[in-house]
Amino acid sequence: MARLRTRYNDELKAKLKEELGLDNVMQIPRITKITINMGVGAASQDKKLLEGAVSDMQLIAGQKPVVTHARKSIAGFKIREGWPIGCKVTLRGDRMYEFLD
Repeated sequence: MARLRTRYNDELKAKLKEELGLDNVMQIPRITKITINMGVGAASQDKKLLEGAVSDMQLIAGQKPVVTHARKSIAGFKIREGWPIGCKVTLRGDRMYEFLD
């Protein structure tokens, strides 16, 4: 188990409950997920840049990112709907706590 998770469960939960004056343990604030995203502006012209961004994010987060696509065309940015423009990773559970630690 992650070091930060054990510290949260052992020490911080009780402190937060007392400090905030909460009655129920389910009212205690907690972290549910971490989302990391990377927009690659020049990805519309060069597809190799997006592959590099995906591999970099995989090294940072420890899991394979999902490629994000443009929702609509924007002439000012020279992108079309459906073109790949970035990537994102959602971390939950132990991976989330390991990333924070």
